[in-house]
Amino acid sequence: MSEAKGGRSAQLKHTGLRPGWTTGACATAAATAAYTALLGGDFPDPVTITLPKGQTPAFALAVEELIEGQATAGVVKDAGDDPDVTHGALVRATARHAPPGAGVVFKAGPGVGTVTLPGLPLDVGEPAINPVPRQMIREHIARVAAEHGGSGDVEITVSVDHGEEIARSTWNPRLGILGGLSILGTTGIVVPYSCSAWIDSIRRGVDVARAAGHTHVAGCTGSTSEKTVVAEYGLPEIALLDMGDFAGAVLKYVRRHPVDRLTVCGGFAKLSKLAAGHLDLHSARSQVDKPFLAALARRGGADEALAAEVEVANTGLAALQLCQARGVPLGDLVAVAARDEALSVLRGAPVAVDVICIDRAGTVVGRSSVR
Repeated sequence: MSEAKGGRSAQLKHTGLRPGWTTGACATAAATAAYTALLGGDFPDPVTITLPKGQTPAFALAVEELIEGQATAGVVKDAGDDPDVTHGALVRATARHAPPGAGVVFKAGPGVGTVTLPGLPLDVGEPAINPVPRQMIREHIARVAAEHGGSGDVEITVSVDHGEEIARSTWNPRLGILGGLSILGTTGIVVPYSCSAWIDSIRRGVDVARAAGHTHVAGCTGSTSEKTVVAEYGLPEIALLDMGDFAGAVLKYVRRHPVDRLTVCGGFAKLSKLAAGHLDLHSARSQVDKPFLAALARRGGADEALAAEVEVANTGLAALQLCQARGVPLGDLVAVAARDEALSVLRGAPVAVDVICIDRAGTVVGRSSVR
């Protein structure tokens, strides 16, 4: 009998749900195909890309348009079994030659939003194409350029059919991303979340880790936070629990099936929700509580002017940045409050807890002691 496997990949397999592809992966595939056609005259179909963790999915092209000076390719997004509002959306990328030395220039086409407020990982005025998809596209453009003798200087315009309409069902308008959707994804893969299936997979993950003799496990909100705890503590994959938004599921199960130590690691904004008492961190079911963050900032030495700015900040990240600029340790304060909330849910179970807050790049922006 083979040894039971744990960790993120085992959890996904255990759910029985089919994963899908992010808009970032689709945009990368479309941009790769478009630039290939711009340089060589032919569209690769299917077009194969390499994701950040090494997977090499192939995408069929739904659109191929080649005219003088530009090429457009389109890919239909398949979100797998995830109830994603962008499932079935047509993601297009148009490639045009750019001036020498320009590199890859990103433009927002119809259905892709533009950033209009601070607090996001992109500057105001930039197309809402997030950092990891940008990096994926740059890497693939460089490969195509090397293969076809191109310069790599290219303007990539990403668009999504009906994206402005779809975006009304997202948080983009409230975040100041106007005109359409964001092009997202840190792994290229959409992990499908059926609440019952994923919570069951969390429980199995705890069971497998305990059976293997691991006394320190980590509940992580995603792949970036997993990398952080591995770097911090050297934990093996079997000790990593992909809790996603289900912080409460981890805490309640560990309360009944204790381990010596639980590390909770995730994005600052998500963990600020846990700090405020929310056990479901999904954006549809809980939001960042800016007045709560303002109250924490005051505890950390913020004056009333800064607290007022935090209270009306566009995002949790914007609130954090305001405090960082003035020496107020809001990240640490959130981590401590999240740890204390976790301990209250554990109700005296013999589990030591620490919390690590990170930003989108995986940089630690707050942490608590172990208690």
